[in-house]
Amino acid sequence: MAQRFVRIQTTSGQVHYGLLHLDRRVQVLDAPPWLHGQPTDQELPVEGYQLLAPCAPSKIVAIGKNYLKHATEMGGEVPPEPLLFMKPPTAVTAPDALIYYPAQSQRVDYEGELALVIGDRCVDCTPEQARAKIWGYTIANDVTARDLQRKDSQWTRAKGFDSFCPLGPWIVREIGVSALLQTFLNDAPSPVQSAPISDMVFSPDTLVAYISQVMTLLPGDVVLTGTPEGVGALQVGDRVRIEIEGIGSLENTVTSRLTAETGLVSTTGS
Repeated sequence: MAQRFVRIQTTSGQVHYGLLHLDRRVQVLDAPPWLHGQPTDQELPVEGYQLLAPCAPSKIVAIGKNYLKHATEMGGEVPPEPLLFMKPPTAVTAPDALIYYPAQSQRVDYEGELALVIGDRCVDCTPEQARAKIWGYTIANDVTARDLQRKDSQWTRAKGFDSFCPLGPWIVREIGVSALLQTFLNDAPSPVQSAPISDMVFSPDTLVAYISQVMTLLPGDVVLTGTPEGVGALQVGDRVRIEIEGIGSLENTVTSRLTAETGLVSTTGS
């Protein structure tokens, strides 16, 4: 099995990066792994930590309509160049954390995606150079208030609510070029989304190179590579699980923000 790099919070509140063992022990690193973090002598048992999102990006750059069939289901065509938008770092949330359904929206959708984690400063890169800047891969859910996306002239509000970017559960260094991405709702045995990542119109290295012509990507930044067809609505109480071959699965439950604010549910940090 590929090495799995995690970010965790200890029971005493300390945050560390680490290497996850098969028995779920975490060997703590002395720095983020893309900054050459090395293993320390500290190990934590499974009951000694909580999984956080596997990185804390300065920015999240996302791609719209990067799968042909998804572009079609959204009533459009694949853009001639990558279509960029951003999600704020405050949208990031952890595996098993809650997705908060905002009161402003009547339609919130899941969007399962492959996420790229940048390992080195990237500016004005060619695709060949960009390939070396991608440190690893994880799973993301680009949660979207679809009605607000259609209403607004830009996507910041629809994409930017707190908890609208579940990320995790860990980072792997390599992934198969045709790894299968699938999204499941609740206990349904059949996926609502299923496509190989090779169906992307613009490849990961092309995306990173294109973004680097616009803005500098920094170590730990995240690029969301787009979602395949099959996006659909979430309801309060739903559990959404996204699986990518070679990585694992990312699962989150939807709750209403009002319920969370009344203190009737617990929350998980990002």
